[in-house]
Amino acid sequence: MLYYLVGLSDQIGGFNVFRYITFRTGGAIMTALFVVFLFGPKLIDVLRIRQGKGQPIRTDGPERHIVEKQGTPTMGGLMILLGVTSATLLWANLQNPYVWIVLAVTLSYGAIGFYDDFLKLSKGSPRGFSSKIKLGIELAVAAVASYFVMTLGEAPFSSSLAMPFFKNLVFDLGPFFIVVGVLVIAGSGNAVNLTDGLDGLAIVPVMIAAATFGLIAYLSGNVVFAKYLQIHFVQGAGELAIICGALLGAGLGFLWFNAPPAMIFMGDTGSLALGGALGAIAVAVKHELVLAIVGGLFVLETVSVIVQVASFKLTGKRVFRMAPLHHHFEQKGWAEATIVVRFWIISVVLALIGLATLKLR
Repeated sequence: MLYYLVGLSDQIGGFNVFRYITFRTGGAIMTALFVVFLFGPKLIDVLRIRQGKGQPIRTDGPERHIVEKQGTPTMGGLMILLGVTSATLLWANLQNPYVWIVLAVTLSYGAIGFYDDFLKLSKGSPRGFSSKIKLGIELAVAAVASYFVMTLGEAPFSSSLAMPFFKNLVFDLGPFFIVVGVLVIAGSGNAVNLTDGLDGLAIVPVMIAAATFGLIAYLSGNVVFAKYLQIHFVQGAGELAIICGALLGAGLGFLWFNAPPAMIFMGDTGSLALGGALGAIAVAVKHELVLAIVGGLFVLETVSVIVQVASFKLTGKRVFRMAPLHHHFEQKGWAEATIVVRFWIISVVLALIGLATLKLR
């Protein structure tokens, strides 16, 4: 919205600052942070009253969760979505189609997660609605978003998959690019959802990934920087740095309330939305595989679940004491804070490796 003040820069020179993505990204960070700080406490109070017993706790999870986390309200993702949406609408160029695609995925996945959280609370059970229906809707949203992303770019690059660490190694997938986009977006949403199991565990890696992809989006959308780094130029993708900034700011605000011991959980409302947003951004800026590096922690958590289920079905034995991976370390006796901080460190290292792909080509 504020971007349109650029049109008045001939009369008021100061308005020219709204032309710069870096300035508007900073504005988005502060706006999202302010919105979450402003509405967060009120939202927590309302959710605590309406939810009563709070988020249903898994009976097959770590025993201490039943005692320590019982009664904590969920759906904290609502404050994240409020901050991200407000900041994006205020600071982004709303004529940019990439902005609307990513925002649509974020809100759609947030709505899916909200309905799932609502059913869990209504039933008093950690199980929401049918996983098949839930996944089907996620895949449909991701397919539509991937199709529109593919139609925006120039063929054949718009339907190609770029390889990190290589200058010109791309594979033109044609219409099958939509399949890749679906896997990235839906996979990212569910991977963040699986990671969200301890206070502060998911939100910080999400912020790290958002900051990383904010830089990637800015560089990919700038023809000069893209040429210098020998990465693929995606016209208009730089505007996604504003959404990444909004994710970072809203995440910082949420962490204030989610820091151990958490006053509120983000729930599926937040985890699905955040993961879907990261996936959609990665697809838009043509760095799908880099997301697997930057978000490697989410990948590890997902793989641990897949390995655990497959091993138990095939051999009757479990590889981990409990899945996802963070529960395995809980069962080994690690303190929650130790697990969380060490996983944060891993996320930082993976983000640095992901950024290294921009130059090591």
